Amino acid sequence: MSTGNEVMHDGVMSTGEDARIFPDVEACIDCGGCVVSCKRTWDVPRDEQRISIATMLEGQEAASGLNASSGKAIGQGESPGETAVPMQCYHCSNAPCVSVCPTDSLISKENGFVRVRDDLCIGCQYCLSACPFGAPQFPDEDSGVANLVGSGGTMDKCTMCEERQDVGKGPACAEECATDAILVGTPAQISDELDNRDSGTFFNDVAMDIIFGDDASEFQ
Repeated sequence: MSTGNEVMHDGVMSTGEDARIFPDVEACIDCGGCVVSCKRTWDVPRDEQRISIATMLEGQEAASGLNASSGKAIGQGESPGETAVPMQCYHCSNAPCVSVCPTDSLISKENGFVRVRDDLCIGCQYCLSACPFGAPQFPDEDSGVANLVGSGGTMDKCTMCEERQDVGKGPACAEECATDAILVGTPAQISDELDNRDSGTFFNDVAMDIIFGDDASEFQ
């Protein structure tokens, strides 16, 4: 059951079909709450994780007047300084992982979720090579068919908590983010929320086209 356009809070604005997930890097404080909530919700083993926080330009200051304004800095061609970016599967409209998968293990569903069909994955890791966001994980690298055909075991990644969204809940990472740095909603809702916060998108045009496809125009 989708909740349509019901507004839950600033971070989770709508769930279900056509909902997307995208970070507001200027709100991320690198607390790791999203990682913990994901692990707890899905019983992810200690040495694995479906979401991570990438710290870019660690220790560096942003260009003058742009500290803590990473998106603006990027848009102006200036250094954003140290920036924390929640990295996970963004369930891309033009998902490179789906395009390169030789066994059709990865599919883009009509409702917008990118899912893995475990029984078809041969662990070739083509998806890992194709994904610019480091989403695919291979926790069982030396087991099963992968020993013969590939080297990575069955792929695992963020599901955007589809099962939770089916009952009207937001993804666990977004629901528990203390600063609403992980946004969930339609592309228009996410774009509006970033505008309301005076935050930029941080990702370049190529990445935005991969993530949002034609809807990337909402962010221009």
